[in-house]
Amino acid sequence: MNYSRYFVVYKPFQTLSQFTSQDNKHTLKDFFPVPSDIYPVGRLDFDSEGLLILTNDTSLNHKLLNPNFAHSREYWLQVDGAITGSAVEQLQKGVDINISGKIYRTQKCIAEIFTKEPKMPERHPPIRFRKDIPAPWIKIILNEGKNRQVRKMCANVGFPVLRLVRVRIENITLESIQPGGMREVSKAEIAKGLKIKL
Repeated sequence: MNYSRYFVVYKPFQTLSQFTSQDNKHTLKDFFPVPSDIYPVGRLDFDSEGLLILTNDTSLNHKLLNPNFAHSREYWLQVDGAITGSAVEQLQKGVDINISGKIYRTQKCIAEIFTKEPKMPERHPPIRFRKDIPAPWIKIILNEGKNRQVRKMCANVGFPVLRLVRVRIENITLESIQPGGMREVSKAEIAKGLKIKL
């Protein structure tokens, strides 16, 4: 009898959130040696990094991705230019973004500028450094997850994203996992961390 397994992984930059290859791009298969029935719950864009949950528990898909459950997701990102307090306030209140050709107003969220740069693993390749243009880090916490939402929100207020890392879903975090690293967790730990029943 198969039993459910759960893995918390750090998806590296420029890696597809899938195990099947496409256009010679890196996939999860290049980093995570898991059984063939394991798949990612949700996704991160090719050019985003960070927390993904891998499992063979099909019930988790619905409980994590259904908008009715409104799980908290925390992103740390570097933006292009010295982001202003008024731009952050706009993000907090909600902005209009384009989702599949329709205008969508994002929900209120938590957004703040880091006072000092957070400790993050090096990215390969690193962001393009420009001496005269700052690239500060900000934190955004959402309870929704539309396609490329964080990038679209930041572009809307005039500060495009240079680097985007998902660090937390509810109480499941990357902790000390490095890019390409993973840890297996128990059903009880995943249920408690995501505040769901499995």
